[in-house]
Amino acid sequence: MASDLPQLPSAPGTPPSTGSSPNPAPSNHSPPASGNRLSARLICLFAILAVALILGGWTLVSPVQETFQEDLALPRNYFRSGEQTLRAFASLSKATRNSIVKFNVDGETVALGTVVDAAGLALTKASEIKPGKLTCWLASDKEVNAQLLGVDDDEDVALVRVDAKGLKPITWAAGDVAEGQWAVTPGIADTPNAVGIISALPRRIRPQRAFIGVQFDFDTPLPRVGMLIAGLSAQKAGLKPGDLIAAVNGNPVTNREQVVDILRDFREGQTVTVRVRRAAEEFDASLKMIVPRSGEEGAEFYPQRPANLGAEVSRRALGFERAIEHDTVLQPWLCGGPLVNLDGQAIGLNIARASRVTTYALPAALVQRIFANLNSRRPHVEKTAARLGAMKAPSR
Repeated sequence: MASDLPQLPSAPGTPPSTGSSPNPAPSNHSPPASGNRLSARLICLFAILAVALILGGWTLVSPVQETFQEDLALPRNYFRSGEQTLRAFASLSKATRNSIVKFNVDGETVALGTVVDAAGLALTKASEIKPGKLTCWLASDKEVNAQLLGVDDDEDVALVRVDAKGLKPITWAAGDVAEGQWAVTPGIADTPNAVGIISALPRRIRPQRAFIGVQFDFDTPLPRVGMLIAGLSAQKAGLKPGDLIAAVNGNPVTNREQVVDILRDFREGQTVTVRVRRAAEEFDASLKMIVPRSGEEGAEFYPQRPANLGAEVSRRALGFERAIEHDTVLQPWLCGGPLVNLDGQAIGLNIARASRVTTYALPAALVQRIFANLNSRRPHVEKTAARLGAMKAPSR
């Protein structure tokens, strides 16, 4: 009987199949020869189809398989940020919660704080302390007043006095951190806010690129101004095409690469002084570093900071002398508190959520140095504040 199935090619050197074996085994129940050929061809067709699907990168998943895969999904509690995982680190949180405060500005939580002195002094992330009424919540679920005492602009750290007694200074860890070690961010609750691991050892974190608004003349290696970007500081300060930059902040320069390298270490808002040579004349110009935003003057000339795939990053996320990198997913308002090891000792101060999978913490030794510097200026600050308060007090 003729078949409408395609004839499959035989393997090289194999005679065409006739449907019967040259030496058939004896059988009392042999199926019809045509049925054998049909079954063999169907099997071959299915095999070819399966190979084609695999080579083409296709995957056939039945509704039953999909349901089975969904049933095997990991329960939320077993994720690193899940409640069950965080409860495994509860003892660390309970041991450190009285060394942590939560700062509010006008009733909005803006940052955590790390208690560094029994008198109520705490460190936090300076750029999150916005103008307004500053208060903080304690582990005892009590809200108290707080006062900003000083700021280290370079490392974005603020010193704050908390109007409370019984606070316990954090214990700083000695020695170095190691890649892969646990890193815990506790809060004022019984369980920590988040856990993660150290992903990179302390290193310098350069600031986001900021500019003065100069395009150099690329026909010469000299730091000669070729074009000025309208609206940026160089144009506002009166620089002109053809001017030669002879020094930056008192450091002599002889080529444009030196200028770029020096300016690379300055953040947005900082000011640099450039020595300008124009013919036989020389003068100084103060230039403010600027990062043009989309839609602003000069934005088309400079690259924008890459998107963070929907992650909310800190206002100040870059530009630190040294920082530990860890993979803990922290919201910006969870910065300012301590990053602790499994012994409950602080290995750093969380200072910035920098990307979807990156958070920076200032190392313990650097934080202690910052506190010593800010604390040494505290008596002058407090005396000034008291004098200003007396001047504002109404006379009786």
